[in-house]
Amino acid sequence: MDDRLFRNAMSKFATGVTVIATETNGKVHGMTANAFMSVSLDPKLIVISIGERANILSKIKDSGIFTVNILADDQKELSMNFAGQLKETKEVSFARLNDMPVIDGAVAQIACEVSAIHVEGDHTLFIGRVKDVYLEEKDPLLFFNGKYRSMIAVEEPIS
Repeated sequence: MDDRLFRNAMSKFATGVTVIATETNGKVHGMTANAFMSVSLDPKLIVISIGERANILSKIKDSGIFTVNILADDQKELSMNFAGQLKETKEVSFARLNDMPVIDGAVAQIACEVSAIHVEGDHTLFIGRVKDVYLEEKDPLLFFNGKYRSMIAVEEPIS
């Protein structure tokens, strides 16, 4: 199967949009990602998947920490900024959760310590032990078929 067909098939799965952040030597690093999921409730674990060419890969390995910031539907520009899709990169100020960098206004901020690292194919999976969570009641930014989307409520059928 060719790579384009595989990528197109994967784009048919609607996801939220996150910014993964970490900090080394007092400098915050971030990247947009949608490869994120929960792993376990006890203990509380999540996983992120980072490509082998991503600049943040070595930063997470060095720091041993990362945050997952699930973006709100009004944070598309932030996603594009961390994905390198804007002509000019914009400076972003970070808040703190459990002394880790997080993005204000995100639907959820999840602070993690790296629990395990697994290299699979051209990606590295980081298992994160969740140390703290902060939530806001907002609609999430979505990504489907290569485009940003917003959530709309669907009426439940009347029985």
